[in-house]
Amino acid sequence: MDVGWAPLAPLLVLCLPPTILPNASLSGVPFFWEKALKELETGSWKITCPSRGVEGGQHERRLLNHLLDNKQYNPLERPVPVENETLQVSFGLTLMQIIDVDEKNQIMTTNVWLNLEWSDYSLKWNVTEYGLVDNIRIHPNKLWRPDILMYNSADEGFDGTFPTNIVVRNNGSCVYIPPGIFKSTCKIDITWFPFDDQKCDMKFGSWTYDGFQLDLAMKDESGGDLTSYIQNGEWELIGMPGKRNAIYYSCCPEPFVDVTYTIHIRRRTLYYFFNLIIPCVLISSMALLGFTLPPDSGEKLTLGVTILLSLTVFLNLVAEKMPSTSDAVPLIGKKTGNCFINTFSPSKVTTLAWCCSVRLFQECSTIDTYGWVHFPI
Repeated sequence: MDVGWAPLAPLLVLCLPPTILPNASLSGVPFFWEKALKELETGSWKITCPSRGVEGGQHERRLLNHLLDNKQYNPLERPVPVENETLQVSFGLTLMQIIDVDEKNQIMTTNVWLNLEWSDYSLKWNVTEYGLVDNIRIHPNKLWRPDILMYNSADEGFDGTFPTNIVVRNNGSCVYIPPGIFKSTCKIDITWFPFDDQKCDMKFGSWTYDGFQLDLAMKDESGGDLTSYIQNGEWELIGMPGKRNAIYYSCCPEPFVDVTYTIHIRRRTLYYFFNLIIPCVLISSMALLGFTLPPDSGEKLTLGVTILLSLTVFLNLVAEKMPSTSDAVPLIGKKTGNCFINTFSPSKVTTLAWCCSVRLFQECSTIDTYGWVHFPI
């Protein structure tokens, strides 16, 4: 017996031909293996393993040829049996990750999976005629699919989805789940930075079909799917509600349907608390110590100048951490600016008073009393 056929032992058990199976018994195992391997070597035994589950191969090929017949199927045709019938499309959204929030350019970047489901009446078949194949994958360019786009996209290519295959079932239902990196415009208000909340919308709808031709329905009325969401280190996700809108414009009598998801996020303040808020409070408290020193003390001026220099360096740090936008002045910027002014003003007055006192003392020491008496005369 050739040991080279040993790895085929499990396969031989599953692929027994009718000529050998009746003769196989526990007492004739060596004879069975010897005969089986001899027929394999001579090529007289063709392995035809039975299918376990759904068969592929020629059945899927026949099914694809049947469904995608150019004479019967046109990917530009809206899949409805009657022209005036509205096609119902179920729309869902799965938020995977918030990648970036650009306060300067007012852009939010997210990793999102779309979920589109609709029914195509021309993509139905009897599973018994195609080897029990009940679903098949087809490239999206070969089938009709809804032209759903994000209206407030800021991406260079506008559409950031990856065209995955469409799963078609034997009852005509089509499932299309394209992932994508979306860049959406978002009005970001940094007035309360770093204690700010932001709400960014992602508005999806058909680009060419109106509400009478294609109607969008939310897959989940509560909003987007957050079960696979990956937490962001800077932003905390509060919620992602969704809403279906049917808008009528003055130009057209038909409605235009869209689904808008609102991503509600809140900035995490732990980083800014230890790097901005605590140093600002400490420097401000040190400025109060200057009022406890005597007015004629030289340490009072030294402390004021030291605090002033510390605030100058701290202002540069705050400017680097704050969003670079001129729409609003952040709360931390106002606090630091007020602290700088309140510290600079007493230090400036103290420095001027000290300089004037020294100057006056030096002039008075060089002028005698007689000169002072006769000078006004």
